[in-house]
Amino acid sequence: MSELDEAFEQAKRWRDEGRRVRAILLDCGLDEERKWAKPCYGHEGANLAILQRMKGFLALMFFKGALLDDPGGHLESQGEASRSARRLCFRSVDDVERLEPTIRALVASAIEVERTGQKLPEPPALELVEELQAALDADPKLKAAFEGLTPGRQRAYHLHISGAKRAETRARRVDEHRSRILAGKGLRD
Repeated sequence: MSELDEAFEQAKRWRDEGRRVRAILLDCGLDEERKWAKPCYGHEGANLAILQRMKGFLALMFFKGALLDDPGGHLESQGEASRSARRLCFRSVDDVERLEPTIRALVASAIEVERTGQKLPEPPALELVEELQAALDADPKLKAAFEGLTPGRQRAYHLHISGAKRAETRARRVDEHRSRILAGKGLRD
């Protein structure tokens, strides 16, 4: 029994739903491996989707979901900060059974997106929250370290800092993360 087989059998949340979604994905000819501590599904080396056990539902998240053909409108955004990922949510085995044709169609669409080399649009330029921009302007070392971070790490800091309602809290968050930024670490590293 593989590590993933054990994980599906021992799952405390959404075990039956997860096993059924897994069977459909494998029947579609996808490769399965553990990535980011979750079952990840791909085709010819490209990551297409990942299975996420959330508290209120099981999600099948497509990495390039924004590019997929979804005539039924079943794919959901993960949140307002999410640009490209879209997910199908299941709350019962009946949901999985009802959406099986949709799962298969989305997998086929995801394979086609990769086959044809479709790319996601470039993200818009990041306009940093005032407190973070002021700190970067005042400290050349901090600015250089921040610019050395990956775009995703820069965005994570911006979202975290800008999420505070009060300017004092935003400024405090900048100060709290200064050493992490200078060390080249992301918010969650």
